Amino acid sequence: MKSVLKALVICAAGGVLFSALRAPLPWMLGPLLAMAFGKFLGADLASPKGGRATGQLIIGCALGLYFTPVVGHEVVVHWYLLIAAAVFALLLAYASGWFLTRSTGLDGTTALFASVPGGAAEMTILGERFGARPDRVVLAQSLRVMIVVVVVPFLFTLLGVHGVDDYRPGQLGVEASGLLALLVLAATAGALLAKLSLPNAWMLGPLAVAVALTLAEVGLSAIPVWLSNSAQLLLGCALGSGFDRKSLSTAPRFVVMVCASVVLAVLVSALFAWGLALAGTVPISTMVLATAPGGMAEMCVTAKVLQLGVPLVTAAHVTRVIILVTTTAPMFRLAKHVRRNWRA
Repeated sequence: MKSVLKALVICAAGGVLFSALRAPLPWMLGPLLAMAFGKFLGADLASPKGGRATGQLIIGCALGLYFTPVVGHEVVVHWYLLIAAAVFALLLAYASGWFLTRSTGLDGTTALFASVPGGAAEMTILGERFGARPDRVVLAQSLRVMIVVVVVPFLFTLLGVHGVDDYRPGQLGVEASGLLALLVLAATAGALLAKLSLPNAWMLGPLAVAVALTLAEVGLSAIPVWLSNSAQLLLGCALGSGFDRKSLSTAPRFVVMVCASVVLAVLVSALFAWGLALAGTVPISTMVLATAPGGMAEMCVTAKVLQLGVPLVTAAHVTRVIILVTTTAPMFRLAKHVRRNWRA
């Protein structure tokens, strides 16, 4: 209990400090880096149990409120961009996995599942079924999300990129009873999807509820700023808790090569986003977030805070998670079958 309280105090201090410094995403990056730094120094810190799920629930509700009927239609019109971004993510994962195998000597199975941006928990479980090393998959997935979450917002802030569209949540007023009803419905949906063992259940369930209500023009309540900031703090705290000196020092070459592969993936994704932006009418900054190999919740929060095409970025990452989680295993089996036949 003390370790959780200390972690929350340190994370809150990180959020306050980053807010004072006017850093991007202060209530996620501040807690994330504060927690990671404390863990690396050996401090007895622990993320609150259920903290990430709670943060995802709140963020899912906040994002769903952007999907008014007009916005929903616009997202559907750009369906081809969503599919293209998801397929690209799968191909990039295979390329990143090949890079890790060649640069570290890691087995191909572990390298692939360490590189697919489909969620750390989901990829670890899938990877174990095929013989991947879970410790390496978890470490690589955590490093990937952390690097992207830190680098992309800071680059956008340095370049002055923000607020390039007019998307606003469909419901702007905060109503206590409506907010409670929204959160109860969201929690119910999240629990149901979690019971079904679906990926990112605590974000997709609440997101689906909020999207359905907003499309139907049923306005219960907006998400207050303090609650949104608290959700970001919980996400940052959970992500930062995955780092300690022991996990990073056991395989230094692996850590360095994972970092290199993530940076390369970000650059390649940005180039692909530029191409998609030229092919459509979506700003390149929005497409960069839509194709970035970061976590779904974290990239969507970035879009929300920087006001960069929240609905499209959210739809792109939801599409990507669904396609990656459902196709990674069969694609891996197919690749192994082709490789065996080729060698024969």
